[in-house]
Formats: sequence, structure tokens, C-alpha cells
Amino acid sequence: MLYAELHCKTNFSFLQGASHPDELVQRAVELGYHALAVTDVNSLAGVVRAHAAAKGSGLKLIVGAEIRPTDAPAVVLWAPDRAAYGRLCRLITRGRRRAAKGECELTWQDVAEHAEGLLAGVLAGEASCAEASLRDAIPLAERAVYGCTALDRYREIFPGRCYLVAEFHRGADDARRLEWLQYLSRAAAVPLVAAGDVYYHVPARQPLQHVLTAIRHGVTVAQAGGRLFPNAQRHLKSLDELRELFARIPDALQRTHQIADRCTFSLNELRYEYPQELAPPGMTPLEYLKQLTWQGAQQRYPDGVPEKVLQLLEHELQLIEELRYEAYFLTVWDLVQFARSRGILCQGRGSAANSAVCYCLGITAVDPDRVDLLFERFISRERNEAPDIDVDFEHQRREEVLQYLYQKYGRERAGIAAAVITYRTRSAIREVGKALGLSLDCIDRLAKNMDGYPDQAIELEQRCQEMGIDTTSEVGRRLLHLTKELIGFPRHLSQHVGGMVMTRGPLCELVPIENAAMPDRTVIEWDKDDLEELGILKVDCLCLGMLTAIRKCFALVQQVAGRQLTLANIPAGDTRVYDMICRADTMGVFQIESRAQMAMLPRLRPRCDYDLVIEVAIVRPGPIQGQMVHPYLRRRAGEEAVTYPNDDIRRVLEKTLGVPIFQEQVMKLAVVAAGFTPGEADQLRRAMGAWRRNGHMEVFRQKLLDGMRQRGLSEEFAERVFQQIRGFGEYGFPESHAASFALLVYVSAYLKHYYPAAFVAALINSQPMGFYAPAQLVRDARQHGVEVRPVDVNRSQWDCTLEGERILRLGLRLVRGLAEKDAAAIVRARTAGPLETIDGFTRRTGLLQGVVSRLAEADAFGSLGRDRRRSLWDALSQPNRRQLQPLLDRADPPADAPAELPATTVQEEVITDYQTLGLTLRPHPVSFYREHLQRLGATPAAQLAELPDRRQVRVAGVIILRQRPSTGKGITFVTLEDETGTANLVLHKPIWERFHKVARHSNAWFVRGRLESRHGVIHVVVQHLQDMHDELTHLAPSRDFH
Repeated sequence: MLYAELHCKTNFSFLQGASHPDELVQRAVELGYHALAVTDVNSLAGVVRAHAAAKGSGLKLIVGAEIRPTDAPAVVLWAPDRAAYGRLCRLITRGRRRAAKGECELTWQDVAEHAEGLLAGVLAGEASCAEASLRDAIPLAERAVYGCTALDRYREIFPGRCYLVAEFHRGADDARRLEWLQYLSRAAAVPLVAAGDVYYHVPARQPLQHVLTAIRHGVTVAQAGGRLFPNAQRHLKSLDELRELFARIPDALQRTHQIADRCTFSLNELRYEYPQELAPPGMTPLEYLKQLTWQGAQQRYPDGVPEKVLQLLEHELQLIEELRYEAYFLTVWDLVQFARSRGILCQGRGSAANSAVCYCLGITAVDPDRVDLLFERFISRERNEAPDIDVDFEHQRREEVLQYLYQKYGRERAGIAAAVITYRTRSAIREVGKALGLSLDCIDRLAKNMDGYPDQAIELEQRCQEMGIDTTSEVGRRLLHLTKELIGFPRHLSQHVGGMVMTRGPLCELVPIENAAMPDRTVIEWDKDDLEELGILKVDCLCLGMLTAIRKCFALVQQVAGRQLTLANIPAGDTRVYDMICRADTMGVFQIESRAQMAMLPRLRPRCDYDLVIEVAIVRPGPIQGQMVHPYLRRRAGEEAVTYPNDDIRRVLEKTLGVPIFQEQVMKLAVVAAGFTPGEADQLRRAMGAWRRNGHMEVFRQKLLDGMRQRGLSEEFAERVFQQIRGFGEYGFPESHAASFALLVYVSAYLKHYYPAAFVAALINSQPMGFYAPAQLVRDARQHGVEVRPVDVNRSQWDCTLEGERILRLGLRLVRGLAEKDAAAIVRARTAGPLETIDGFTRRTGLLQGVVSRLAEADAFGSLGRDRRRSLWDALSQPNRRQLQPLLDRADPPADAPAELPATTVQEEVITDYQTLGLTLRPHPVSFYREHLQRLGATPAAQLAELPDRRQVRVAGVIILRQRPSTGKGITFVTLEDETGTANLVLHKPIWERFHKVARHSNAWFVRGRLESRHGVIHVVVQHLQDMHDELTHLAPSRDFH
């Protein structure tokens, strides 16, 4: 029997379907189905994943959707050809654009206007959904009239293409439902077709589907009642079961494969066409691209284009022409031109930096004459995959770029790629716990205690036991099992960080478009992986906080030093800048401010731009897992000989001392050492990224080993190279990407060294970004000789400003709870002269009492000659007294302050500073406890460098950063700060678990451990933790787990 399941929801019918698309496809193959229709509710979001899973399986995939009009029965629509598919996309787009994000509002009239060519299966039976039992109160006669009328209307708009769907789930009313369906079919002259109303691939997923239903309705499973399916029959059934269920209407089974045979459309037919309008009249896009490229080459190389670059450009332009990507390059060029015309800093990166054409177009900054590029990393014939150009823009101005694209191409031709938001451990715990009826307090504490270790199942069970949840009880077992199943399930669609898709024709005939949560944005239903699968081009308009900070820093330097800096004119190779980098004095510096990078800098000791390229790339999972870091460092230090099996391999690895550090080197090794073509090498790169998921690396293993043996390379060398290549599956960095980033590393380091006040002002004014909070950035700036002045209503702008080349005035943006419009009112009020009294301040600014009180709490009235407590008293005496009255719990304080208010202690001032500003310019909070800490034997952080390796030490301070990299094998790296500096702590997993409550939740520790001091890298391996939160309370929270 040939059977096609025509009504199947994946988990992209959010909070309804309980199986992934690939699970449904695999199960359909196992059951011997002829075809499977993916018909998510008002959506095509899951269809590409099903398409990818069905490739090569022998299963025919039918593209469709279940449409739920507000004024008619639901209908399943199937796309038999490309034109009908386009109308289905337009229909869904209309409903999505009409409604709020994530919703869809369609009417029968909408369906009628898009019906041409589509096949329809009407869900007009008595029990087409879980809530069908709620309609039992409607008399049979009325139901008959409604059912026939609805079928008649659908039959009219789908002539010869309309069916009545028959679905049975072994319910007590199956016989009655069959009679009803046969009656409707005869009365409306619409044939019956069999389907399963599938929500999951196997019956074992029924409990998860119940949980999803409970989540959707905001109730517990116990409260869901009739909203739950009564049995586990919404699964893909065996052919024998289907014969039994439809024994009385065998023709309905026959029609499933008849419909499948009518549906010849495949997603492979989608032909993506890029916009062509950028070429001027009389020129083709290719001619225009060539003109711009050669003009750019002359500008880049005014003394003559090097022969190497000439050959690269000829090769790349030939390949671009062959693969017809010229319009894509023009689009990115146009985007970069627009940004620069608006003064928006931008820079291309990623694999596009392997392109000499991109360099000559001004998209990227990596000079192909200085770096060995591998264009096939970007575009190759064999790959049959769209190129991907990433351009970073300032994060505070990226929206201007996106809106430019919308205005240029229109909303029907441009949209942002989706990002699939999935359940992670904590969100899964919360949702499953609520659905099972656990107390909210218990769920919250359990979720907050999860650390996100790779082996989440073991950690979840352990945390449950710590919380007193019996994991052997029925509820405990269900909580564990269902949480594990829910992790990784899609929850909703969000926006990609900046991937824009533009088309020559209507985008809404390629993929449905919906409204984004952000105003003035629209999002397509497919994510980057879906687009890559179908070969659809996107332009990644990404945002980078450091570009914003650099542009703002340039402006401040121009203001106070009269020097006009650009990315291009920063002096290269400055010895003092590299000295600073080698000391790991890099807080705030792009890419090299993390704990791991700071630990690497004194060992690698960068002295030139290519050293920075290596520095950026080497502290990544790929080189670490491939065990390449230590060999490279030993060779760099002269502790290990550098040897090469032959000259071909020397040319690939010479710059990195015989150790592959970059993805491009891995690809080149495959070519020169194993005989791969460039395209095969790129396929190897893709396999490296996927080997953990699907084991594809093993396919290449034998080819690599055989190829190296045939070229006379030893078995040992061949195996070592393979292990290094496999290590890159953990995430290897492209050299082109690292080279793009290295420029920003050097520029930001230069600005930090020569203009520390402007640099820290720009960093704070560009928040949120980077690893460190303003408190640490300000502290670091003061250590570099910057005078930092407090927030003041008479002198502060919204942003931090400079009152001299090394004098920083903190901005009003740091006052917590203060809106930018309120800061603007303060600045406007000052135009009439200085603000002299709080009463005058309130009258001139018009600010509410709560805002004035917040400023007083932040000690922002210092220039008025008022201390914090007196200012707060005066603020609370202003009109509008019913506003929030922080700190003082008095509903109506007297207007006249006493002659003397009790003085606040320095400790109280510091605590209030942290509460209102997130930082303090007063003594560090740990300094108040230094005498006590000395008695306990605690060493100040600054003195750790003077102690010998492996010394037992004690340190204490506030926690400013926790990190757990994927390559750390469960190790947590923590930065602790006291009044003298910072200490780097290392917590191995057993210690983290032993002191979990303190380690996870406390922001102030007393630590005992072993000092490790090697190669200028100092850290403390923690052996014991003690909570100091009560002593150092109310401080700024740490920035955890970046």
C-alpha cells in the first residue's frame, strides 16, 4: 500500500507539535511511507529542516500548511507546483503582517484570494482538534448545515482540488464520526482523504505534547482537562494500523498517494534571484562590478597593483561571473558606501576577508598582498553554496543601515532572517515544572542553580536532589525526563543578529514574512541554516560595540587633542603599545580582554600585527582541542625544533611555526598533503563544523590518511594532522577573520595607551559591550593616571565627557533609573545659568520628585554645596511628594531640615554609590576590611606577583566576572577584585560543586588556594570558599558566563 501522511505538525507549530522535523521524516521512512506532508499551523518555518532530512531517503516531502481562518473551518493546503507555493507564502504573509508578532489573522476571503492552484483538505469533521468536545452542545442539525455550507464554500474556490479530511484516533466516537464525515462528503460532493492529524512521531511523545499544551494555555497538565488529547494516537501509524482504521473507507487511503502524485513541487525548485538595480544605465552588474574593482585596486595600490593581487582579482572575478554573484557583491558595496557616507564605522570580516575583490571594493581591510588568502574558503565551485559576507557596523547605528535596505528594496523584497529561539535548561525546567504543578519557589530555585554544564542530564538530577526533589518519585522522574526532551525544542522565532535577505522579485513568494517585535522590522520564517540549505544569499549586517567605541573615541581625541584619527592613519607597530599588550594590560581592548586572552599574552608576547592575528585565533576551541597551543608556544620560545616533512607543507605552516592554527591552513594542508581539490577542502571545513553532530569527519579520514601516505608522509604525521583537523570541529578561527579583528585589537590598544581618558569615556558611552562593567573600566582608567570626576547636575552631560586630555567627567547615563530625556531636561535648564538650589533645579527642569531624589541619592548635587543626605532631604521636600521616596520611608517629610543631619559613614557612601551608579570614586569596599583580612592572612591581589609558585595563599574581594569556556572541561574562571587590583581564580568542577551555593550566587568571597605563577601568568587554584556577601553587600553584580 502506498500511503502519504498529509497532515503533520512539527515542533515549529510552536507549543503544539512534539517532534522535530527530522524525527518525523526518519519515522516516516522507517514505516515505509510514500510521502509526508509537513503542515505546520499558519507557517512554513519547519519545512526546510524536513526537506534536508528527506534528501536521499526515498521519502517524498510535500510542502503545505494548516491554515486556520477566523471565520471558517481550518483547512490543510498543499502546494502542487511552484506558483501555488508562492501563493501559499503570500497567504501566510498576509495573515502574519496583519497580526502581532507570532500571530496570524486570516479569513475565508483571504484563502479564496490565494486559492488558485493549491490543493485543499478541509478539517470540517466533528473532532478536528483537541477542543472538539466543547462543541457537543451545538445541535446536530445546526452542525450539519454549518459543515455543508463550509464545504460548499471551499469546494467553490478549490474546484477539483478540494477534499474532506478523515482522521480517526481510536476514540469511542470513531464510528459516529465516520458516519458524519460520509454524510458531509456525499452532501457536498467532496471526496474523503485519510490523514493522521500527527503531532509527534512516536506515542512516547504524548506526555511532552501534554506539557506543551499546558504551557500554551498557561495551566498545569492536571488543569488542562479537555484541552488535552485523550490518548496517544496523534503519532505516525504503521501501514497495518492505517488499513485497520480506514477499513470502511479504503478509497480515502488511496487518495493520499494520488494527492502526493499531484504534488510535484520541491524546495529544490526555488530559484533565488538577487536584486539587479545597482548597475548604472547601460552597464550590466558584472561590468559595473569589474569597473569598481579595478578602480578600487588602483586606489589601494597607487604605486601599482602587485602581480599576486592581479592574478587573485582575475581568478575571483571569473568565478563570480561563473556563479553569477556579481549583484550580491554590488549590494554589499552599496551598503558599505551608505554607512561611510553617514559617518558610520564599518568593516567586513569572516570568510569574505579571503577575497581580494572585497578588499578592493573597500568592504574588508585585509590586504591580499600581505596575507595568503584562500578564496575557496569564501566561494567555491564544488561547494554549491552561497557566499556569506559579514559586515560589522557600529552597534548604536546599525538600525540606520537596516532601514536603508528596507527603504531601498521595500518590505516585499527585504526581510531579516529568523533566529530560532529554543528551550535551554533553565527555561525548560521552569516550563515543565509549572506544567507539572511544582511550586514556583521550588522551580525558581532549581532553575537558578543550574550552571549549564555540557552533561545537563546529570547536573539536573544532582540539582534536583540538592533541592530535596525525589528523582525516583513519579513527579521527579517526569520532571527529569520531560525537561530533557524539551531542551532544544523551538519556542518561537526571533530575529537573526543582522542577516538581511533581498530578492529581485517578491520575497513573500519565496518565504512567508512576519512582523518583528521591534517596530519597523519584518522577519522571514527561515533561519540562516535554512537559507544555506537552499542556497539563498543573505547579507550579514552585524553590530560591533567596539566600532561604536572607536568612533566615539576618535571624536573625543579630536576634541581634546586636535588630532583627527581614523582606522587607516593610526601609526602601526608602536613599541609602547605592544609592551602594554605583552603585560596583558588590556582591560577594554577588543578581543584580548578575556581571562584566557590575558593569560596568553605574556606567553605569546605579540610584537607585530601578524602576532595579533595569531593571538586572536589561538585562544579558540579549535586550536585548544587540537592540542596546537602548547607546541606553538614552545616553538615560539625556542624550546622545540620547528620541522616540516616537505617544502609544500612548509609554505602552508611556516608563518605559524609548523602548527595549523587557522581554518585556511587546514584546508591548504588537505590540498598539498592529501591531494584534495580546493572545493573538497572546503567540504572538509564544513564537515569539521558538523562532525560532532553527524560523524561526517570519518568520511574524510581515510581519504586524508591515504592521500598523505601516497605523498610519502609518515603514518604518525598523517594521524597527527587528522587529529588536529578534527580539533577544529570545536570551532576553528579563519585567518581572514582573525586578520580583520587584529586591526581593531591594535587600534583599541593604541587608544587605550595614548588616550586612556577618551578610551574609557567611549567604552562607557557605548555600553552595553565588552567583558567589564563601568566600575572596573573606571578603576582601570584611574590606575592609568586618569582623573575621574563625579556625576554632577551642573557639569555632566548624558554621556561621559572630557574636561582635559586625562580628565574624565562621568555622565548622567550612569545614574540608575534616570532616563535620557530627563538628562536632556537638565542640560537644557543649564543654558539659563548654573543650577544653584534644588528648589530651583526642580522648577527649571520640571522633573518629578522621584527623579530628583534619585539624583540626590547619586550625589549629583555636589556643585550646589549639598552633601548626599542634605540633597536627599531637600529633594523629598519638593512638590509631587507621592512619587517614589527612596531610602527614607516617610510619606511627607517636613520642608525644613534640621540644622544638622546625621553624617553618613564612608562605608554607607560607598554602598549608596554602587546602588545608584554601579561604581564608586571613594575607597574600594574591600579596603574597609583590610585590617580584618590581614589578621586572617589574606594577601592583597597586587602582592601575588611577589610570591613563589605553588605557595598556599588566601585572597578576598568582590567577584566581577565568572567564565566557563566550552574547552575548559568544567573549569570555571573567576576574576576577584580588591582595593589593590584583581586576582584570577580557577575553580575545578569538584570545588565548584562542593561550594556551589557560594560559588554560584555570592559576589564576595574569601578564598584559600594554591598560587600558580608561570611565564608571567598568575592565578589561584581555589581549594576552599567562604561567603563574604554580608560584609560586602549591595555591590554591582558580576558579569557572568559570557
